[in-house]
Amino acid sequence: MMVPNIEKAPYASQEYPHAAFAAMINVLDDQVGEIMQKIERLGLTDNTIIIFTSDNGPHEEGGADPDYFDSNSIYRGYKRDLYEGGIRVPMIATWPHKIEKKHEIDHISAFWDILPTIADILDIKVKSEMDGISFLPTLLGKKNQKEHDYLYWEFHERGGRQALLAGNWKLIRYNVNEAGDYELYNLEEDPSETKNVIKDYPKKAKELIEELSRSRTPSKEFQFK
Repeated sequence: MMVPNIEKAPYASQEYPHAAFAAMINVLDDQVGEIMQKIERLGLTDNTIIIFTSDNGPHEEGGADPDYFDSNSIYRGYKRDLYEGGIRVPMIATWPHKIEKKHEIDHISAFWDILPTIADILDIKVKSEMDGISFLPTLLGKKNQKEHDYLYWEFHERGGRQALLAGNWKLIRYNVNEAGDYELYNLEEDPSETKNVIKDYPKKAKELIEELSRSRTPSKEFQFK
């Protein structure tokens, strides 16, 4: 695949994006291996937790072609979308003698949970009020893990976007600045978010719309029209 009208700039599109992407993944794999080897040489392996994750779903900038690599699998959307393809990312953690090997968990978490988790690991008391919940109990295989009642996202470009996740229910609103319509999805039955069921569950939709309104913290810097 070649991209026409290549932009020549420090952060620019690629003439051969498929090859460039594959090369970047290869380099990333090598560099993670180098970090792991360095930790082992320093004798820090048993006292080090390593977390590998991403801040968003696959992107399309620079000629990137996420569909070619099936980067978001069954999930709808890309970076800047609030569908699962834009915000659902894997997290891999390793911590010898603490985290069970080759163990998958389905705990729902978000990046605002990282700070309280690290503080929990270091036995540091966080004095400030925050939305995050430590997921250290989950990492250690314990059963006393606190859960989020819901998770909330907002995005201020492209007309404004909001989303609320409560259990298996996902409420999404695009074009917030133009009073866009709400969408409702049951992720257990429809993880690809292909069927908007808001008309089928008016009571659940009303409940989540009210929760979404309560969830938002007013901000001078980030405002919807």
